[in-house]
Amino acid sequence: MARKRTAATSWVQLFQALAAREGVEHLGLSSRRMAELLGLAPSAISQYLSGKRLERGFPQFSTDERAPAIIRPAVERLIAAHGEGRGPTRIVLESAASLSELSRSPERPSRATLPHDETAIPIRQLTKQLRLRVRAEQVAVTQCMRLAQRAGDELTRTILRQIASDSLRHAEIVASLGPYIERGVFGAFVAGITPKEIEVLIEGERRAEAQADTELARHLRGTMAILVASMEADERKHADLLQGLLTSGFRPESGGRGPSGRTPRRPGRAGH
Repeated sequence: MARKRTAATSWVQLFQALAAREGVEHLGLSSRRMAELLGLAPSAISQYLSGKRLERGFPQFSTDERAPAIIRPAVERLIAAHGEGRGPTRIVLESAASLSELSRSPERPSRATLPHDETAIPIRQLTKQLRLRVRAEQVAVTQCMRLAQRAGDELTRTILRQIASDSLRHAEIVASLGPYIERGVFGAFVAGITPKEIEVLIEGERRAEAQADTELARHLRGTMAILVASMEADERKHADLLQGLLTSGFRPESGGRGPSGRTPRRPGRAGH
């Protein structure tokens, strides 16, 4: 048991070190600000930045192109959580677990060569669009939370908070794509799980949907009906995501049902 706790602590410390470097060196945050976000003393951040407290035995994370896709969104979540008065514990533990899982997965995103034609979008233009999208989503979060504070009833506040949560998640998704695109990586595949496990999850979602009271929204009005409709929309989205994993998320040799990693040709339409 003590050995497991030591291993878990090592992954937490590794995440804290990588998050400190990401926040200070790449996002422009001060070391004191990172200390507040991680719930650490400023001296600990200074030691992480100097490399004195970075856990040894993890050299792969200095070159693993998948690590920034974990660290950068986690720092964004820490910023949002601190603004809402929530502690960092859950985010730190989840991110440390993700790093641990990453170390056991040899899979790497496949690189797709950008075609040399007039329709291909330059990487620099794509990364700029990603940054603009992140900022737009962050503005949406701020606006929705401001309106939620002014709303006079709890159900309206719930709707606005849900939109803010979605916008924050959108920002995390876009931020996680950024490090890949900056390195010219336009194809990534599922690692660590099998198509069969996804199929089992799909079946579970179908059973849950069959047991749900689909008539409920018809008997409700106003914000009550809106909230129930949002749950049904989420269920449809879950079904689309799981089916997408099956059809295009796996490498062909793993038993998936389709290709993935196509090079984008034009920007997607912005929206929430």
